[in-house]
Parts: sequence; structure tokens; C-alpha cells
Amino acid sequence: MKLYLASKSYSRSLLLKNARIPFDVIGQDADELQCDWELPLEQLVLSIADHKMEHAVLPHGQEGDTILVLTGDTLTQDMRGVVYGKAADYNDAIKTIKALQNGSLVSTGFRLDKKIKRKGTWETVGSHREVVSARCVFNIPDYWIERYLQQEPLALKAAGAMVIEEYGQQFLQSVTGSYSTIMGLPVCEVRVALEKLGFFQFLQ
Repeated sequence: MKLYLASKSYSRSLLLKNARIPFDVIGQDADELQCDWELPLEQLVLSIADHKMEHAVLPHGQEGDTILVLTGDTLTQDMRGVVYGKAADYNDAIKTIKALQNGSLVSTGFRLDKKIKRKGTWETVGSHREVVSARCVFNIPDYWIERYLQQEPLALKAAGAMVIEEYGQQFLQSVTGSYSTIMGLPVCEVRVALEKLGFFQFLQ
């Protein structure tokens, strides 16, 4: 049984690699703007993960093959309740970082589907959907913001322009909850979901 990550996220791939969970990356062509952005944060990230699953570019496969497909989405909410995804551009990233200086709520929703190839079609035979949230203070002083963006090119591709695993970790003052969900994937919860769907028994 193979695991496919339907995401180009560097952080999600890094988390799975560090956890020694074997996987391959596949594409997905979901338009996130089609989702209802008026939903509460946790419902929104889960709905986007669902939308990505519907638009995952699945491998061809052979009759009887079984695969697992993982999608996820991460968004950040400031203290006023404003939700932030990826910054539109450099200036938007600066505004976002300033808005989140006093603390934020980060939510990652993920979906894991178990699929079997039957009569030429991938049929979903099991599914797990979950949202994990964490509160954090990622405080970059104004005079550090431009340097941060220069040193951390992935910031423009991250929710809330927040990248904490390398250069940006020096600005992470506190975390309450799952550290990995801030990076983009709650690894503990994903591992448990993989266990429930029988993934690890094929690795032994």
C-alpha cells in the first residue's frame, strides 16, 4: 500500500520524511477560492482539504491496487478573527506578519482516503478527516521583517507568512498545542490515522 501526498508543500514533505513515513508526491488542481471563506476557521481548512482531495491527480494504478491519499490545508487567524492564507505578494506578507505579531491561532485540516482500484476507477473504501489547532506567538519586530523575508523565501508560500522550522524559529516565542500543525501537518494525528487505515502493517 502506497501513501500519496497531494501537496507541493515543502514543510509537509519534510515532516513526513523526518517521521520516516514513506510517500510519493502527486499534484492537485483545486481552486481554493471556490470554497466558502465565510466558514469558521476549523471548518474552512477541512473544507479546503476535502476540495483538494476531490481534485487530486491520482496515479493510474492497476486493478486491485490499494493506495492512501493525503491532503491538507493550513490557515492562520489573528486576534481579531481575521483569517490569513498565503500572502499575495511581498507587501502583503509584511502586513500579515505585523497583524500576527501579538499572537495567532493556526489550524490545519487534513483528509486521508483509502482507495482501491476497481473496474478502472479509484473507489474510496475508508476515510479520516480531522482538524488540529495551535496557538502561538510568532513575533517578528518591524525592523527584522525585511531581513526575515530575504532569508526565508518560503514565507510567501506559507499561511500567515509563518515559517518556523529554520530561520524563522528565532521569532517563535511560544506554542500551545501541536508544533507540527503550525508547520502544516499534525504528524501525530496523521500517524494515528495511517495506523487505523492499515498503512504500517505493509511496512513490516
